[in-house]
Amino acid sequence: MNYGTAELALAAAASVLEQAVLPPALHLHIVDNASPGDDAQTIEKEITARGWQDRVTLWAETVNHGFGRGNNLVLCALSDQPTSPDYVLLLNPDAILEQSALATMAALLDARPDVVGVGAGISTPDGRPVTAAFRFPSVLGEFESAASFGPVSRILHKHRIPLSPDHPEGPVDWVSGAAVLFRFTSLQQIGFFDPGFFLYFEEVDLMRRLRERGDVIWYLPSARVRHVEGAATGVKPGTKRRKPAYWFRSWSLYHRRAGTFPRALAAATAHVSGITLNLLQASLRRVESVHPRYYLRDFVIGVFPALLWARQAFND
Repeated sequence: MNYGTAELALAAAASVLEQAVLPPALHLHIVDNASPGDDAQTIEKEITARGWQDRVTLWAETVNHGFGRGNNLVLCALSDQPTSPDYVLLLNPDAILEQSALATMAALLDARPDVVGVGAGISTPDGRPVTAAFRFPSVLGEFESAASFGPVSRILHKHRIPLSPDHPEGPVDWVSGAAVLFRFTSLQQIGFFDPGFFLYFEEVDLMRRLRERGDVIWYLPSARVRHVEGAATGVKPGTKRRKPAYWFRSWSLYHRRAGTFPRALAAATAHVSGITLNLLQASLRRVESVHPRYYLRDFVIGVFPALLWARQAFND
């Protein structure tokens, strides 16, 4: 999936094709989501120049479908083929597979029929491990996340959404969508990504639907990936850049899909309470809040009207 990151997307593709152990039937699909500039032409020329024509297909789209819908283009096309793949790897354009990562993930799926998705361990380009495994969002988890305040985090550590960067191998609620290997038939059975999401929370929702069926998502930190998070969107960890409007729409949609209206409203209220606490303690300590400027206002405007408008569509 590419949007304005052609060189990174080509590097990601190369990291797959240069794996020490490469499945003979492997085929790569690069979706260019109507990138500005000449990204599609650049990628097409490089596919030819590098001799990848038999291994790589470029989807040069004229519309930016977002992450989930863009992946659905390829997933649906694969579903229509006489023979579907056993596994499908989702890899961000700003992610690089380290050697044997793909084989390590595939071996886990081969050995564990109950596991339907395997997420890789992720590190920054300089090798620092970052969080790649998570709990599903909850009311207390939303409060802890938004408060981002030591005493609160210590009390609510069992509800924190992100798990530790050194979290051990094993089953988790969901893993980062930057590099995850799925059983194709499992994705088929749940209808792939929910097309209502443009960007953000779509992989959380996908894995929530898999987990609701009793399927297992596995975190495998021995499969390593280097990731430059936010290269295409500009929304990076710790950044003070304001979140785009579609982030708030996706937050609302996820909680709408995941439960009842009272639960979603409680999660939104908890998040606002957490932001307020963070702003208050930052003011008292005369330090800068961890949140971008106007985040409280943006969240209230971006989330509550959407929840109230969609109240009747909840799974009450």
